[in-house]
Amino acid sequence: MFRDVISVLPAQATSDGAGVAIQRVALMGNDSVDPLLMVDELRSPYRDDFAAGFPAHPHRGMQTLTYMKQGGIAHEDSLGNRGEIRDGGVQWMSAGSGVIHSEMPTIDTTGLHGFQCWFNLPAKDKMSPPRYRDLSRDALPIIGIEGARLTAIAGDWALFEEHVSGPLTELAPIAQMADLTLEPGHTLELQVHNTANAAAFVYDGGLELDNRSSVTKSLVLTGAGVRWRLTASSEGASCLLFSGQPLREPVVQYGPFVMNTREEIETALNEYRLGKFLKH
Repeated sequence: MFRDVISVLPAQATSDGAGVAIQRVALMGNDSVDPLLMVDELRSPYRDDFAAGFPAHPHRGMQTLTYMKQGGIAHEDSLGNRGEIRDGGVQWMSAGSGVIHSEMPTIDTTGLHGFQCWFNLPAKDKMSPPRYRDLSRDALPIIGIEGARLTAIAGDWALFEEHVSGPLTELAPIAQMADLTLEPGHTLELQVHNTANAAAFVYDGGLELDNRSSVTKSLVLTGAGVRWRLTASSEGASCLLFSGQPLREPVVQYGPFVMNTREEIETALNEYRLGKFLKH
């Protein structure tokens, strides 16, 4: 059974950090993409648009994944972690019970294109110790067939007889993620688990949808099914693919905190204000 497209959510222009312009699809509490919470695209050829970056700020109860297509980002956090990724690298952080981090463009970055995605944590893991990992471009396996090329970040993916697993095992089995490029007019079919949510964020070119015009700069949400068909427009298509089993837990978000109840949010805010945020 092929998956139907159930919704298309266009990215909205906004800003975050110290005034960095981004395109955002906010998904807090959307059951059709659970456990994905948000997709941000950062893209500009001009350093002035992103030079101020994302100074130190807190998180609790969720995961961030930063994927850079062009340019470099440096991460520093309250656990003493520091890492740089650039030109195809990935940074992953599980905020767990609480972490303060910053993400700033590297000095040599003149143009920037990347993404930050937020994923939920299960209730049982929201107060677990924070964790961090970065991966260079060379650590991400790539498979290609005629008309399609896929970079695996997390989870298992297959293009016909070609199979590959993304190295970010910390994200799975909650979620899978890959970067897919399709040549103009090419159609690709992927196998996905029937009970998993699956979505594609189209960032270049477009995807052709039944009874719709080509969509771009949007998140395409799908319904149930074990086969997922994607068709590129005449311009081709580049998109981030997401697939994961839904957590089906309450989502309460306030700024950088994502918990299950309003009371847990209030606790996080109070602990942060009183300087007790990292004492767990």
